[in-house]
Amino acid sequence: MIKRYKTISRYAEVEHIIEKSKFIGYAKPVETEEEAIAFVQEIKEMHKNATHNVPAYIVGKKNEIQRYSDDGEPAGTAGVPILDMLKKEELKNIAIVVTRYFGGIKLGTGGLVRAYTNTAKLVMNKSQVIEKVLHDLIKIRIDYSMLGKVQNEVLNAGYCIKDTIFDDAVNMYVYAFVNHSEEVIKMIKNITSAKGEISIQDTLYLNVLEGKIMKESLG
Repeated sequence: MIKRYKTISRYAEVEHIIEKSKFIGYAKPVETEEEAIAFVQEIKEMHKNATHNVPAYIVGKKNEIQRYSDDGEPAGTAGVPILDMLKKEELKNIAIVVTRYFGGIKLGTGGLVRAYTNTAKLVMNKSQVIEKVLHDLIKIRIDYSMLGKVQNEVLNAGYCIKDTIFDDAVNMYVYAFVNHSEEVIKMIKNITSAKGEISIQDTLYLNVLEGKIMKESLG
């Protein structure tokens, strides 16, 4: 299983004018090709009268599905450079559509490539590039007397506490990058002299921005 990959966190759109042509970029995170196709169709329906609606998308953690169309632009000047840009940025599970309303001035092959690539980059950046990072959710069950020490050590080590539930003992749920789970387990055993109960409850992708887990990932 891939432990981390880059994608975008949200839908975005941008609009700008290049040599009197209006370019509108749309980006959306997608999990399946069906989602990507539906998104492309939605934009095409919205801009029925546009000169071109150029789509490109990559679906799958190993780039299993890659699709594009030049939608009437000269071959290789629109969909291909957008797809190439996404691959260069190592983005996955993303769909982009760039809509063009022709303004009367021809851009030439190089101009078209730059226009479509720049519009795609603008909307990509606006849609917030993040990492999806595989984490284990570790349950730590300890006596109340150990709470303060364990909590401090976990936080000081830079791990994220998802939740703490109290019953006849303390149940602390901690997120750790899968490569670090053994370190966390070893640390807790040392702190508690192996008196705590430790188990991995789940393994899932969390959204990470600039090295920090995003709040909306915590559930």
